[in-house]
Amino acid sequence: MINLLSAHSPTPTFFSFPPSSPYPKPPTISYSLLKASYSPPPTVQSLLFPARRRRRRCNPSAPRAIAAVGLESAQSVLEAASVLAAIILIHESGHFLAASLQGIHVSKFAIGFGPVLARFVANGVEYSLHAFPLGGFVGFPDDDPDSDIPPDDGDLLKSRPILDRFLVISAGVAANVVFAYLIVFAQVLAVGLPVQEPLPGVLVPEVRAGSAAARDGIRPGDVILGVDGASAPSVTEFIDLIKMNPKRNVAIKVAREGMESLELNVVPDESVDGTGRIGVQLSPNFRLFKVRPRNLAEATTLAGKEFFGLTSSVLDGLKQIFLNFSQSAGKVSGPVAIIAVGAEVARSSSDGLFQFAAVINLNLAVINLLPLPALDGGSLALLLVEAARGGRKIPREVEQRIMSSGILLVVMIGLFLIVRDTLNLDFIKEML
Repeated sequence: MINLLSAHSPTPTFFSFPPSSPYPKPPTISYSLLKASYSPPPTVQSLLFPARRRRRRCNPSAPRAIAAVGLESAQSVLEAASVLAAIILIHESGHFLAASLQGIHVSKFAIGFGPVLARFVANGVEYSLHAFPLGGFVGFPDDDPDSDIPPDDGDLLKSRPILDRFLVISAGVAANVVFAYLIVFAQVLAVGLPVQEPLPGVLVPEVRAGSAAARDGIRPGDVILGVDGASAPSVTEFIDLIKMNPKRNVAIKVAREGMESLELNVVPDESVDGTGRIGVQLSPNFRLFKVRPRNLAEATTLAGKEFFGLTSSVLDGLKQIFLNFSQSAGKVSGPVAIIAVGAEVARSSSDGLFQFAAVINLNLAVINLLPLPALDGGSLALLLVEAARGGRKIPREVEQRIMSSGILLVVMIGLFLIVRDTLNLDFIKEML
């Protein structure tokens, strides 16, 4: 984000949209406004049923185990927050370098908001690190009443030609795009690229206790190979078939580890709406493996394909948000949720942090290009209006009014999302 008034506070950063990912995925958690999302692979149990409170027997080793889990969780949250802070740092560094290399005056460089953890001044620029790494800004002294730079100085951002200002404003987005590719490239070199190999059938990761499936012999880990004599269905086809057959016998062929295929007769229960249900979670059946490059040329090709795939997914997610906003609005979440998801990724797979970071970068870049006040796209839109007016500047009061209203709106949305996402955290729910 760019602040022309260095007295302005930084705008929080928000996120959205799931990419396609080779990792096993639960229902997607999305994030919006300066954005990104990732679908982590938490335990299947958490996806199926709400956690039940159970009485636990006293266990002498429990305090030690709880401490270990707490330490692991704290480390995962720290890793996720560090990834987010690094991505914001890259974005703001893009703005800063584009201005500095052109000799444009910069007054402030800040990461985070809230209480100041560290602050120092070097070469006339105040650098600061704040307690909450959820946003940042680069400040310019163009209209700062405390600045000792003359208002007509040719090296103020507002005094530069449109092209110079365009480069400064768009540099944050460019930095995130380049960084996203470098992350994917590093992933390919360091751990390889995860790829899904489709396998026949539909996997059953979890079976609800007391359900029709459990009653009639389906077990977690079974693979459904056929239904009523037909070949292996897709997940959607199997769901539709079960829904259409409440209280009717359905012959299901399953493959079970260590055994030949079995024929099970399952009678779906009837739901309130009259459709059938058997009480299982389903997922596509696949084998996950990693492709490792043999040389730098192959690494570049693999990274390029993965990068463009992630970019397409991010753009498609943005499209779906706008086309189905009424259904998607409830899924929009803020930085608290993205740190929670990042912590889950860190706990389950360190490899997943690569794609998690790449997707956040891409989302941050895409959302910042939206022509909304307080975002880089809003500043670029004002530049285009100025260019369409033949270079005649928009009145400063009008521009500041537009940007200030945008900042207020984003801050309000940010506070709402932070409160809502915090209340949705599992440990907060347990406390409540």
